[in-house]
Amino acid sequence: MAGPGRTAVGGSAREPLPGARRVADLAREDSVQVTLRLRRRQPLPAETASALATRADLRREHWSHAQLVADHGASGADVEAVRAAADRAGLRVVSADRARRTVVLEGSAAAVGRTFAVTLGRYQHRTGRYRGYKGPVRFPEELATRVEAVLGLDDRPQLHSRTTPVTGTTSAGDVTPSPVTTIADAYGFRSCGTGAGQGIGIVALGGGYRDSDVQAYAARLGLSSAPTVVAVSVDGAGNVPTGSVTGLDSEVALDVQVALAVAPAAAITVYFAPNTDAGMLGAITTAVHDTTHRLSVLSISWGSAEATWTGSALAAIDDALLEAALLGVCVVAAAGDNGAVARVPDGRVHVEFPASSPYVLSCGGTRLELADQRIAREVVWNDGSGHASGGGISDTFDRPPWQASVGLPPSLNPGGRVGRGVPDVAGDADARTGYEVLVDGTWAVTGGTSAATPLYAAYLATLSASLGQRVGYLNPLLYRLAGTPALRAITVGDNGVPGTAGYRAGPGWDCCTGLGVGSGPGLRAALGALSDPPPPT
Repeated sequence: MAGPGRTAVGGSAREPLPGARRVADLAREDSVQVTLRLRRRQPLPAETASALATRADLRREHWSHAQLVADHGASGADVEAVRAAADRAGLRVVSADRARRTVVLEGSAAAVGRTFAVTLGRYQHRTGRYRGYKGPVRFPEELATRVEAVLGLDDRPQLHSRTTPVTGTTSAGDVTPSPVTTIADAYGFRSCGTGAGQGIGIVALGGGYRDSDVQAYAARLGLSSAPTVVAVSVDGAGNVPTGSVTGLDSEVALDVQVALAVAPAAAITVYFAPNTDAGMLGAITTAVHDTTHRLSVLSISWGSAEATWTGSALAAIDDALLEAALLGVCVVAAAGDNGAVARVPDGRVHVEFPASSPYVLSCGGTRLELADQRIAREVVWNDGSGHASGGGISDTFDRPPWQASVGLPPSLNPGGRVGRGVPDVAGDADARTGYEVLVDGTWAVTGGTSAATPLYAAYLATLSASLGQRVGYLNPLLYRLAGTPALRAITVGDNGVPGTAGYRAGPGWDCCTGLGVGSGPGLRAALGALSDPPPPT
């Protein structure tokens, strides 16, 4: 693969994390894995995305997996060309998947660096060390038309968990936790059944769950049969509990147990992947193309500001989310827990990806207050210390057609861009009114938009079972219901954080809670009406 002819991979340039310094070159013999995303055998028809965005009824026909792979998966010729080039470069093919359009290569740092014309180094950051490079990735011209993205050369932690723990026990201060079932019932999210026959996928980028916790939690729910929870390894990652109640185990436990509480008869599959750009692509493509577990919904409680992604990584993952929409898999992603700034301290406002993808149902956060297990008050989640519902206007994605009629505000950044608005819906995320979960044998209290995300994902699984068809790509349908009783607007609060003003909630759609909170029975009835045949003319 070496040679003078080189083509830069568009959008692949990296810069060190702010404040990071290069401390050493990577040892030549160190092993490095890299993921190549290949082009489609045939491009998708030009009208595919617009048809998805404008078809607003449940009678949509989803693509079959076989159809998508046969017509628009990677070609065998492209896979073989990459294999041959890798062999010449001294790299090993770890895996090749035409459906996922990925080839994973492995080799020494020296061979990988020569192949992609980068100098890999160790960088020291306040959060720890990571492997990285500076500038663009370049590959030989023989692969320039075959490969769309090269990911994984940089292994910095790309995403952040969206869980916000309060304590390792349920007895701290002013915490007034609720069982997940109580929160779900206040929203009516358990009114559509148990989700039998549906598959719920969960992306996990660290930590793990214990079967003993799952069984104990199910017993507390009074389930008569054992729940189905399966772990799938992606790119070498696995279900590895850390033993820390407030660490990443709390994220995995929260995702699994919230889904289990709302949809106890659904099959839950957890996709464990490395916390890198390649890991997120691997998790999504593995889940979307999983013909064994066949998901109805995919829950992603991880994200990071759009500005932290390379253009090629963001485009590759967004393309995978488009495939989820085509196949009828509804992807729900957390909008973030750091208000309008999304952890970027530059005085501007930001939204997080993958929540900002137009192919994702983005979930913001509220503070839910109950009285006698009924909703007494609900406002935008904002604790005043920097934890608040994420949301705003995308700097990357244009306004989708289904948001044209809800009056998106201009971005608060200079220029006032009107792009894709985040979030779409919202649910309880305040850990101090939050969720009780069992983490490594200890009952803990937690929250965040990663609590609301699996709550909606599981509810949508029950909706799919109740309606007799997957809700699939929900956004075009949901925005038809704006202003109806199917959605309850949240009108009080904002998502500003200390030092940076955010967006305010109000009637209709807003950048804190989107269209508001779904009404369990009301949304089911409204979506059911969208599946009815049109009246005779």
